[in-house]
Amino acid sequence: MAVLRADRPYVQFNFQVDLGDGITDSPLAGFQEMSNVGMEVTVAEYRNGNDPENSVRKITGLNKTTDVTLKRGVIGALNLYAWLDDIRNGDQNVRRTVRIHLLSENREQVVLTWTLKQARIIKHVSGPFNAKGTDVAMEELTLAYERLEME
Repeated sequence: MAVLRADRPYVQFNFQVDLGDGITDSPLAGFQEMSNVGMEVTVAEYRNGNDPENSVRKITGLNKTTDVTLKRGVIGALNLYAWLDDIRNGDQNVRRTVRIHLLSENREQVVLTWTLKQARIIKHVSGPFNAKGTDVAMEELTLAYERLEME
């Protein structure tokens, strides 16, 4: 359930990701960044030919969701690859319900949850790798999903 906090916004770094496997407290679910969680409702413009007013009506159309990007340091785990491998081999039953939990500052309470229904990996990128750098090796994951719910 959403917890209203009127005095100031929640900090952005207290979040957990459940990739549909129930794991939120291990490095497998430890993402550094998550972006583009959202949806958009399209609007169709329509005007009857005999309408006396010279303006269009806005009619609610389909809703669509944005693709979500997650980033984490490479930890040597193959869980994301295994899921992607099932998807690219045509298994339609591996879509998952992914949940993003925003936690309170003391990390004792979930204050808001975004639920991504029928999610699947559509892109996975590793790197860049640079012998001169001091950065951490990263992997980036893009999820497509069919419905967003918040609670």
